Amino acid sequence: MKYLIFGGTGFVGHHFKHFFEKSGISSFKILDINPTVSKDFINCDIRKKIILDFDVSPDDIIINLAAVHRTPGHPSHEYFETNIKGAENICAFAELHGINKIVFTSSIAPYGASEDKKFEDTLPTPNIPYGISKLVSEYIHKNWQIKNPIDRKLIIARPGVVFGQHENGNYTRLYNALKKGFFFYPGRKDTIKACIYVKDLVRSLYEMVNHEKPGVHTYNFTYEPAPTIEQICLAMHKTTGVKKPKIKVPPLVLNSAAKSFSLFNNPFGIHPDRIKKLMISTNISGKKLKDSDFKPQFSLEEALTDWYQVNKGTGLY
Repeated sequence: MKYLIFGGTGFVGHHFKHFFEKSGISSFKILDINPTVSKDFINCDIRKKIILDFDVSPDDIIINLAAVHRTPGHPSHEYFETNIKGAENICAFAELHGINKIVFTSSIAPYGASEDKKFEDTLPTPNIPYGISKLVSEYIHKNWQIKNPIDRKLIIARPGVVFGQHENGNYTRLYNALKKGFFFYPGRKDTIKACIYVKDLVRSLYEMVNHEKPGVHTYNFTYEPAPTIEQICLAMHKTTGVKKPKIKVPPLVLNSAAKSFSLFNNPFGIHPDRIKKLMISTNISGKKLKDSDFKPQFSLEEALTDWYQVNKGTGLY
């Protein structure tokens, strides 16, 4: 039995590899279009029919992390070509080889943008190409599972912001801004931002795919309750010693600045859509995960402390 990690050279894939190595699991393959220095790496473009030059067993487990995900940042067609076509090709590959276990990392983007709290059974209303592509990909995976519902197991993960070592994303940018004293609250302090520590995401998915019964299991991956931007900033202050933010900039000022920057080729790299995202909550319920046997082991503060200690107190990166 092997773990086949599609999209395995990315942030979450890196942590899966580390988790497997730390757990003494040596039977895994990293499949990605982006090369990496690893004896386990195999070049694979999921936009094309997947043909591999090693033995594939029905007992193998697929972990599908592959996606175009940065938003905004890509033309709409790239989300559809990679995420939807990739889902089709991976499920066809599983079908061909009789594989019965798939982990699919979706997103909270299919829920759409609103302040209402979302649960796993909330009607999805995606409003951006990325969210649409992820929702369609979920249905492609579900269609694979329903062809053999007695034997096939599908874990669908809908994570909020995933943070941790080597993320080079939202939390690292926030930490650096706080450290320099440049961060301000964008419009409000109570914006809810669903999030999860990468170590908890990886461990939970590993346990789910090995211990859940056959069927479709969809989980939101976030703390319960999901923290506000103020709680995240204060947790970073407490665990790393960075400065507390004090300034709150009114939404009207932010929107006006974003529109002005867009007229002058955006000299400060401020995208109007990113400004909007900062001011809208991702109010996602993590209750199902919290009440399960696969709950997070780290609180928000414990996760930030662990990350900071892994980097020997030099920062969050």
